[in-house]
Amino acid sequence: MAFLSDTLARVKPSPTIAVTNKARELKAAGRDVIGLGAGEPDFDTPQNIKDAGARAIVEGKTKYTAVDGIPELKEAICRKFKRDNGLDYRPAQVTVSGGGKQVLYNALVATLNPGDEVIIPAPYWVSYPDMVLLAGGEPVTVAAGIETNFKITAEALEAAITPKTKWLIFNSPSNPTGAAYSADELKALTDVLLRHPQVWILTDDMYEHLVFDNFVFATPAQVEPALYGRTLTMNGVSKAYSMTGWRIGYAAGPEELIAAMRKVQSQSTSNPCSISQYAAVEALDGTQEFIRPNQALFKGRRDLVVGGLNACPGITCPKPEGAFYVYPSIAGCIGKTSSGGVEITDDETFATALLEEEGVAVVFGAAFGLSPHFRVSYATSEEALTEACTRIKRFCEGLV
Repeated sequence: MAFLSDTLARVKPSPTIAVTNKARELKAAGRDVIGLGAGEPDFDTPQNIKDAGARAIVEGKTKYTAVDGIPELKEAICRKFKRDNGLDYRPAQVTVSGGGKQVLYNALVATLNPGDEVIIPAPYWVSYPDMVLLAGGEPVTVAAGIETNFKITAEALEAAITPKTKWLIFNSPSNPTGAAYSADELKALTDVLLRHPQVWILTDDMYEHLVFDNFVFATPAQVEPALYGRTLTMNGVSKAYSMTGWRIGYAAGPEELIAAMRKVQSQSTSNPCSISQYAAVEALDGTQEFIRPNQALFKGRRDLVVGGLNACPGITCPKPEGAFYVYPSIAGCIGKTSSGGVEITDDETFATALLEEEGVAVVFGAAFGLSPHFRVSYATSEEALTEACTRIKRFCEGLV
């Protein structure tokens, strides 16, 4: 339509949300569909956190709060960063928003000028490039394929940096691959960043507590303290605490940047939900005992899915270090035709045919910037995952 902005024309709707909605529509129409597209834990929010939210309602904590977070939550976030990451922040260095996505968007809107470049390793979370575009910047993707376990190298990072580079967006463990960088792997990247003082680091640590096989999580400002002054460390309560619908994300960084992000939020949404903020205080300060059992459940699901997908002709599925995703390659399926008569020309046609013919909803790899792959979220029951793998194998065996 003629009255819509040119900026809006640069971006596309979220493919992950589109897949989830399509699966819901098919289910509503009576189809037997297994949805593996949604990026949220299937566990309920822990009872102590729900109780804290209920208390906030009963106690009348339902009014406007400070624009970017109540003092109690900012203090809890400071304690979390010190406890988990060895990072010292003051409440004035902390911002709270309506989910991690808003934190990222606020930071980009507050800092990007036309022509500024933002380096984004690919595969990437689908929203990163479009948020950069909406904020007026230019996304620069750096491919990290299956041969490097979906991790960018120091050499690739160095080659992508130009005088126009303002940010590196860094996500570990990764959505969509589950790949996580060790401290040594991170150090190789931070050594590069030390040589380029104009580049800031926006690190998305949302899956910090979802790591397996004794993997030790690390974050850039922790690995290289010299980057503390130009790093925005983002996290949230959505994944580890099963609080996706509560919509609380947070970040800590230089006070001047946080103040700029507060200004953006003050003129857009103002404060995050007051009730959710009080629940998030309990999430961060309360018992953490459920995290390890949840890790164990996700690890079992990961192993089930990796084994099941690697048994499918034409599919190769690496075993990731964290999150609750796998990102298998379908290189061996390209050029074949499904039993329903669909030619598999790319990962989008693969995912579409899989949904139509077998009722399994996955997200095609092009949405994440690297083909030919697809993403599976294994944040669902083992029964559903077992059946999904059976259907995917049947689909692959039917390709000719």
